Amino acid sequence: MTTEGADIRGDVLESILSHVPLIHILPASHVSKSWNHAVFSSLRYFSRPKPWLFLHCQNSRPPYASSSSFAYDPRSNHWLRIHNKNPSLQYASAIRSSSNSTLLYMLSPSKFSFSFDPFHLTWHHVDTPLVWRTDPVVAMVGRHVIVAGGACDFEDDPLSVEIYDLDARRWDACDAMPAILKDSAASAWLSVASSSKTLYIMEQVSGVTYSFDPTSRIWSGPLDLRHDENIFFSVIGIFGDNLVLVGLLGNSENVKDVKVWEVKGKSFEILEEIGIMPKELVEKLKGEDASINSIKISCTGDFLYIYNPREPEELVMCEIGGEGICRWGSLKNPAVSDRSRVAEKMVLTSADVGLGDLGKAAESGNVRFSICE
Repeated sequence: MTTEGADIRGDVLESILSHVPLIHILPASHVSKSWNHAVFSSLRYFSRPKPWLFLHCQNSRPPYASSSSFAYDPRSNHWLRIHNKNPSLQYASAIRSSSNSTLLYMLSPSKFSFSFDPFHLTWHHVDTPLVWRTDPVVAMVGRHVIVAGGACDFEDDPLSVEIYDLDARRWDACDAMPAILKDSAASAWLSVASSSKTLYIMEQVSGVTYSFDPTSRIWSGPLDLRHDENIFFSVIGIFGDNLVLVGLLGNSENVKDVKVWEVKGKSFEILEEIGIMPKELVEKLKGEDASINSIKISCTGDFLYIYNPREPEELVMCEIGGEGICRWGSLKNPAVSDRSRVAEKMVLTSADVGLGDLGKAAESGNVRFSICE
């Protein structure tokens, strides 16, 4: 761009671009070669992209139409409304998410549909698992989608596990979940986290934890991650390549603290405390209710988002720095800004988003963005 013969270039341009939301930087990268270089230099040295949080809202009763989607970009501190018109997607059942990942899925009697790219441009539609399930644990580990537990009462084994191989495009049955999980083998009672190689499942109330390797098909455990007897409810997530535990301390009527630990050691015997939620944010997490029975989380990279499913108006954000230092904040949830939305179902995903992902979304012709005021 030139104005009266003066060029904006070099460090000045890169500094300016560091303050521009990522969705507006994409067009700037196509202005010229010098601007393209400035864009990528700015993203590398001045203001790196940060993982996005996505909120997916859907009617809670049939027909299960998607009503709205939002994304939070912590780099620019902006909420975006996502206008997604995917003509190939039909909502045959309730949409669900897998904790701590980009995975969205729908399970109906006729098909199993899932998507794992950041903006869910591509959906995979496959046959249903061999065992009919109503509330299974679903997670993606590498090129495998694992479906475990949650079977209907008339099925022989409520702990059955099946794996869908994305490359072979088929379901395989494998060893069932550990018998100790028989009374809690459903996503409502279990917290799930998955790395590139391993699935972790933890009972939210007891803290009993198992891991599963989809390559060897072997379950390992049990492990007890509750090293603090004051924890009454906990969930797990993945921070980088490590497991993190988020726990509520006290009781549901009097939550004294919300803490974050990094789980270390070959047998997960070490819990290193890396953060305590500030008291004012604990109060925001409670909302209008004085109690917290449970929490849900979504995390990618260095960012952890925590919310109270009974009072989702406020989301608490935690950015975990390189030295294990937590920087806390809170976000108003645009999906529940008024009480008219309480009849909607909301699920969360999080993902690393770069210019390439935004470019694919723009090229699809099905996605556009607007900044929420």
